[in-house]
Amino acid sequence: MKTLTDLLQNLSYEKKQGSLEKEITRLIYDSRKAVPGCLFVALKGAETDGHQYLYDVIKKGAAAVIVEDLPSNLLQSDVTVIRVENSRYALACLSAAWFSHPAKELTVIGVTGTKGKTTTTYMVQNILELAGHRTGLIGTIETIIGEERIPSANTTPESYVIQESFRKMVEAGCDSVVMEVSSQGLMLHRTAGFLFDYGIFTNLEPDHIGPNEHKDFADYLHCKSLLFRQCKVGIFNCDDEHFKEILEGHTCEVETFGFSQEADLRAEQMELVKENGYLGVSYHLTGKMDMDVTIDIPGRFSVYNSLTAIAICRHFDVPKERMKEALLKVRVKGRIEMVKVSDDFTLMIDYAHNAMSLKSLLMTLKEYHPKRLVCLFGCGGKRAKSRRYEMGEVSGNLADLTIITSDNPRTEEPQAIIDDIKKGIQKTSGKYIEICDRKEAIAYAISHGEPGDVIVLAGKGHEDYQEINGVKYPMDERVIIQEILEEQRSQN
Repeated sequence: MKTLTDLLQNLSYEKKQGSLEKEITRLIYDSRKAVPGCLFVALKGAETDGHQYLYDVIKKGAAAVIVEDLPSNLLQSDVTVIRVENSRYALACLSAAWFSHPAKELTVIGVTGTKGKTTTTYMVQNILELAGHRTGLIGTIETIIGEERIPSANTTPESYVIQESFRKMVEAGCDSVVMEVSSQGLMLHRTAGFLFDYGIFTNLEPDHIGPNEHKDFADYLHCKSLLFRQCKVGIFNCDDEHFKEILEGHTCEVETFGFSQEADLRAEQMELVKENGYLGVSYHLTGKMDMDVTIDIPGRFSVYNSLTAIAICRHFDVPKERMKEALLKVRVKGRIEMVKVSDDFTLMIDYAHNAMSLKSLLMTLKEYHPKRLVCLFGCGGKRAKSRRYEMGEVSGNLADLTIITSDNPRTEEPQAIIDDIKKGIQKTSGKYIEICDRKEAIAYAISHGEPGDVIVLAGKGHEDYQEINGVKYPMDERVIIQEILEEQRSQN
């Protein structure tokens, strides 16, 4: 148990009333979890404001509260009241202290950028684990602590959850952790309260701009750049057009990677690899390291992801052979995840669920000159209709055949979503069919696969459910594929 004084050591604050020597039983930011002796941090959210629940937590016996705004009649209580400029930043610092600063016992790696974060973190974890480092992971798909895997709600969790995970990692014997750092996570101070050993910039494209995210691209870029004022060593993709802007205000050492001759680690002689039911890429690495690299994931962006992982892991003195072995084996659920169903054609699952990511994926796959590029996708309900039109147009322009199906319809009618997608695809000359039931659509794609085809199941990725009218029904495309193959075998 810690005193309030212990928890406030690294925080600027103003004491409005009460004692700082109180022992704190629990640190909370959800008023429903209030218990006697707790410290409650009132957060301002997009939909709710924790300040509205101050009296509730005081009635439940809270020892102290952290606030930004101070209601005058709160001072009638004997609760300790601490006022701060930003309660989210305060929560991050308090959480680090509550869990006894676990980041100091780990080598902490943070990866930010528009694309590539998820794949890169898994590459890093695979390489470090193979080299004998027990490595935790926090990201879009899951948090990995030893043998425990916890599904994620956010790419970058709330600061309390991050610090709690760090502490669990230390207790599980981890010596390092690699995590995805989103622009939202940086903007909302979820990663405050500790110093990253390594911060990584992958790339930047317009994304996450809207009423509940970033007001414009400049704000999005600025939030990404904050990581490099909070790390010891920054590792950057110097090929990205926003590289110099991301560097502005940095306080870290700078290292670079890319295809550029100026890069500290650079890729040369890239070749696309195409075999039976399999796509990949190979290249020669030069600069601060020299070796040949082959990856079982297709595309130029896979080169960038692997360069990022190598640039990080060389600081851990991982032998070249271990790096090459790990990169050849790494698989990321729902990120160009190839599922072997035939030697004649290639089938893959990918999370591409907006026009930008779908366009990038399909353009990458067209470089392999498939006989046909087949794209199966749907769109989520209760999301911007523009996404449906845009994805339909992208697939119509780039795929030889589009199979329009259902995704997560939520509370909308699946057919209505399909009809919106058709409006986009009908702007093109692309061929398409519609099969509302996703399993039936996947079965059609597999049974009509032709030699040399590349078939993409887009949109669901790592998700293992389908949300219909507020209920999440089990639906894992990997399981569906195996069911379809078994059904086909039993019919033959």
